[in-house]
Amino acid sequence: MTQHDTTTPHVLDRHGQALTLFTDRVHAVHDDQWDAPTPCTDWTVRDLVNHLTSEQLWVPPLLRDGATVDTVGDSFDGDMLGPDPVASWDTAATASRAAFREPGALERSVHLSFGDTPAIFYCAQMTTDLVVHAWDLSRAIGADETLPADLVEFSVREISPYAAELEKSGLFDPPLEPPPDADAQTRLLSLVGRRA
Repeated sequence: MTQHDTTTPHVLDRHGQALTLFTDRVHAVHDDQWDAPTPCTDWTVRDLVNHLTSEQLWVPPLLRDGATVDTVGDSFDGDMLGPDPVASWDTAATASRAAFREPGALERSVHLSFGDTPAIFYCAQMTTDLVVHAWDLSRAIGADETLPADLVEFSVREISPYAAELEKSGLFDPPLEPPPDADAQTRLLSLVGRRA
């Protein structure tokens, strides 16, 4: 994140915007699209939404309770969507948002798999993940793939310093070289191995 982006109101605003964007896409999924493929290798629409739902479920214990990856264990592995994927997403998203918005929440540290991390950085990472996966979900269900410009700019600034490391997580393809005349959204997608 740049110095400008590390202010709590700015990060919280972008997080709320990204959460709303992804929520809108989840609500746009038709009943016959949950098994459709996505740009994420080996993930269906349901798998993608389940992944993001699981990520949101991690936020309250990590941020509010000071839990560690080990203490949470496999609580959020497997199917988190149940018979009503949209309602499950909404519940998880609401809890995540509430935890990040608690007074002083972004001044804390969270215990992530790679070590103790400032909560504001965790929030920024979660924001960029929502933005990129909103594009994935949009493409999968045939929705508008255009991402809000301010979210794209935020995500490019956030991801650029560590884009080359994302591939090691196993969740991202290697970064691509964008065309010389690429717009900001294409540059963002290239950073995370997506072909626009």
